[in-house]
Amino acid sequence: MSRSRTSGRVPLLVAGLLAILLILAGKAHFVPFERARASLTDRSGAILKALDAPAEAAGRWLGGIGHFFDVYSENQRLREENARLLQWRGAAVALQDRVKHYQLLLKTVPEPSSAAVTAQVIGRSSQPFLETLVLNAGRRNGVKPGEAVVDARGMLGRIYVVGDHTSWVILLTDLNSRIPVTVRPGGVQAILSGGNTNTPLLDALPQNAKMKDGQDVVTSGDGGLLPAGLPVGVLTLQEHYPRVRLYADAQTADEVRILDFQSPAEPMPKPSDKVLPVPDKLTPPPPPETAARPAPIIIPSAQPSPTQTVQGTAPKPRHAASITRPENTPSQQAAPSAEQQPAEPPPPAPDQTDDQDNNQ
Repeated sequence: MSRSRTSGRVPLLVAGLLAILLILAGKAHFVPFERARASLTDRSGAILKALDAPAEAAGRWLGGIGHFFDVYSENQRLREENARLLQWRGAAVALQDRVKHYQLLLKTVPEPSSAAVTAQVIGRSSQPFLETLVLNAGRRNGVKPGEAVVDARGMLGRIYVVGDHTSWVILLTDLNSRIPVTVRPGGVQAILSGGNTNTPLLDALPQNAKMKDGQDVVTSGDGGLLPAGLPVGVLTLQEHYPRVRLYADAQTADEVRILDFQSPAEPMPKPSDKVLPVPDKLTPPPPPETAARPAPIIIPSAQPSPTQTVQGTAPKPRHAASITRPENTPSQQAAPSAEQQPAEPPPPAPDQTDDQDNNQ
């Protein structure tokens, strides 16, 4: 009985020692064992591939059945969404026609139209202080610096370097990006400032501005560099700081449009007399009021003469040649006042030569 027990224990001890040696050999990565393992894998690879083919085919078939049901449900959801979008499209077209009719009635200035150049993204650069895209359209295609770049979801950035066949786009998330935006509804004006994060910050907000999560952020068009109304993102308040979750994703953007927008320059009006208002009737201005002249002061003479005039009489007319006045007879004449009418001239004085002859 003792021999049978010891003979049964020996094979177990040998098997345990061999297992330990194999484990140590696998951990130690001996070269002979590695070569043996590689050769065994090469020989059994074809067998394993043949055995795995039925299992792989069965997995594909089962996955196709599940994908078929997923495609069917996705197709149904897209059909319902398409029907709702068609309804919204009809409402939008009706509102657009109504707005155009109102603009014609009010004689409003039409919005400037902008052309677009379609380009492909051929490169992306995400550096610590520069986030850009490279497009396959340049100066030969009419691209100019400062133009807006958008995709199907919203605005991506602006053109800042243009070559003959390529152009570089500075993204809205870049540290050097600054664009004027408007928060709707409410019309709050702000500046969207990039900070190398996925959510740019809103700066230069007015005091006591009321905003809440979920408001729409679009370009304002201030300065005439960008068209107004381009979708940018959704407002989100993070730690009491207003930030914007952008609609467009630069990492997944493939086909973009470059908007050629130029605000029309307003010419200065030429000065013209026809622009001035014309009065109904031209009347001359009233004459200025004349002050009453003071009464003249008359000094009485020692020997009054008949040639002396009375106060308020008019001066002698210049055409009366027969009227003479002696040199030794003083005469004083008062100037007529403004309120008195001119009187008749006095009678001529008698000639003194006759009196002298009679006395002789």
